[in-house]
Amino acid sequence: MTSTFDDVRNSILLNGHDLTPREVAAVVRRPVRPRVGVDPEALARMECSHGLKLRLIDLGLPLYGVTTGFGDSSTRQISAAKTAELQRNLVRYHLNGTGPESSPDVVRATLLIRANCLARGHSGVRPALVARLLALLENDVLPIIPERGSVGASGDLVPLCYLASTVIGEGTVRFQGRDLPAVEALAECGLEPFVLEAKEGLALINGTSFMSAFAVLAIESAKEIAAIADLCTALGAQVLLGNQGHYHRFIHEQKPHPGQLASADNIRVLLDGSGLSRTYGEVLTSDPMPSGAGFHHLDHAVQDRYSLRCAPAVTGVLRDLVDWAEKWVTIEINSTNDNPLFDAAEDAVRSGGNFYGGHIGQAMDGLKLAVANVADLLDRQLALVVDEKFNNGLPANLAFPFAADDWQAGLHHGFKGMQIAASSLTAEALKLTAPASAFSRSTEAHNQDKVSMGTIAARDARTVLELAEQVAAIHLLALCQAADLRGPDLLSPATRPAYDLIRDHVPFVDADRRMDGDIHAVVALIRSGELRKSCKLL
Repeated sequence: MTSTFDDVRNSILLNGHDLTPREVAAVVRRPVRPRVGVDPEALARMECSHGLKLRLIDLGLPLYGVTTGFGDSSTRQISAAKTAELQRNLVRYHLNGTGPESSPDVVRATLLIRANCLARGHSGVRPALVARLLALLENDVLPIIPERGSVGASGDLVPLCYLASTVIGEGTVRFQGRDLPAVEALAECGLEPFVLEAKEGLALINGTSFMSAFAVLAIESAKEIAAIADLCTALGAQVLLGNQGHYHRFIHEQKPHPGQLASADNIRVLLDGSGLSRTYGEVLTSDPMPSGAGFHHLDHAVQDRYSLRCAPAVTGVLRDLVDWAEKWVTIEINSTNDNPLFDAAEDAVRSGGNFYGGHIGQAMDGLKLAVANVADLLDRQLALVVDEKFNNGLPANLAFPFAADDWQAGLHHGFKGMQIAASSLTAEALKLTAPASAFSRSTEAHNQDKVSMGTIAARDARTVLELAEQVAAIHLLALCQAADLRGPDLLSPATRPAYDLIRDHVPFVDADRRMDGDIHAVVALIRSGELRKSCKLL
């Protein structure tokens, strides 16, 4: 499991079959983005299904959402002359989203994923529509999309309508740091508003691309959190004078979950050469029982507490779940997930429910739980590091140990407030683990009587990951503080670069001061991948 963009292609041709989550993340996050176009074979498939759609319209058939109304209004057929206006109205009556605006990365990912899904070639749309989505992406004309309003079955109707509204030159966009009418931003890019024809509005909004955008970015962020959790465990095992033997490969080969093995391997490599954590041999021989004694109280426990000893079994779950979720999300972003679909091979139109976001919902419900468990793990490790009853000789709350006769003695509380903040963040992450996919509601006159809530699950996963990043940042700051108190030169060669990187941005806490800026700085190092790369972690 890796989140590096180094192997991402410099140019990507969409064909609806082989776009990867890593490529999506690279397009929306990498400073120099890969160029995106459409594969010629995909263009041919789109032309073919588009021609089929036009022939079926000419036959006067009642085609769902093309020559009929939508949802439970599908019994109302219209003439071919009204089909374009029907699509415009479809977009307009769903513009009722609420909540915070989606981040630019989510909007970019939505544009790319929707283009790829339509490029699969079975939605009956013109290649020009996909080209317009890519033009918006290339020029960074970003629809302002409220996060709330999708039930995740009939796809992401409400949020994707804001994308469709931009395509037709309506609504507001963010362009070059400004909020301005879409039609003005299009004009600055040399583009006219796109005139939708039959089915094209429905093809834009009747899919899972918005929830998939959150899911793709959540997967990439979860990979970073898994690596950072291994780094935290390795640093924790050092500043707490822990037992390296807990990560011996023999132990984990006897329960060979791939993620658990990977985390144990990471931690073991990170601990190699440490002057603080104890090897297996040192644990057994450092405090021998006196000859002839019937009882001896050891100075140091032979086993560490669960938050250190069992860490590979916690972080390993996240690693394995990311691998599983990534497979599902990869299929989703390479699927035709609107309705109806045009089967050019058999000259037929087929109605179904591929817009249902069940796989995204289930994957994100699982992901957010695994991430919240890792946040809780790090919070428990932090509790050991700051508590003088458990931290093997470090000062209470990691406060600088002034001499008793120094005026500053007793005035400072170190990381006491930071632990409170971490506990709050962890509790909020755990609270959000209730499965959104279990809260289906019947809506739209009982036409949409079973829905996925996949978008809510994906948004929750995003939020839980943000909270976990903040918990990890606080813990890393505490671990570096503890390392300073122990002596940073005693850190293992593999973890010292992470300590140095954090210290390049955040100083040692020698007296009480505000630390919110410290947290933001370390969160940025986590999100950028710099911390992971500093330790050469997978």
